[in-house]
Amino acid sequence: MAAQGHRTVPHTADLRIEAWAGSRHVCIAEALRGLISSFADVSGALPSRILERPITAGSAADLLASAADEIIYILDAYGEIPASVQVQPTDSGVILVLALARAEAVEFTGAVPKAVSFHGLSCQSDTAGRWSASMTVDV
Repeated sequence: MAAQGHRTVPHTADLRIEAWAGSRHVCIAEALRGLISSFADVSGALPSRILERPITAGSAADLLASAADEIIYILDAYGEIPASVQVQPTDSGVILVLALARAEAVEFTGAVPKAVSFHGLSCQSDTAGRWSASMTVDV
C-alpha cells in the first residue's frame, strides 16, 4: 500500500471512503480528495479562486466530517468544487485550502454527495503513528 492515498469501497446505497497517510492533516486531505474524485473529474479544472476555511472540532473524526460537509456546502451553495485540496494543521484544528473551480467546468462522474454520516466515521492513528480515516457519505 502506498504511503498515502484513498479509495472508495462498496457500501449499500451510500459511498464509503477510506484514506491513509503519515499525519492527521494529510489523511484528512486524502479523504477529501477521495470524496471529490468519487463524483467529479477535476483533473482539467482551472480554479477561479482560493478559499481558506478554518475548521475546529473536538476530535479528528469530527474535523474530517466538518471538512467534508464544508466541501458539500460550497458545491451546493456556491456551485464551486475544489480542483485541489490542502489541509494545514493548526493548534485548534485545521485550515482547508481549496482551489475552487466552477462546477459547470467539471465533468461529473457520479452521484453528488448530500451529507456525511456519523455512523462508522473514524480518523485515528495507530501505534506506529500512521493515520487512517473512513467515512460514509449519503448520495
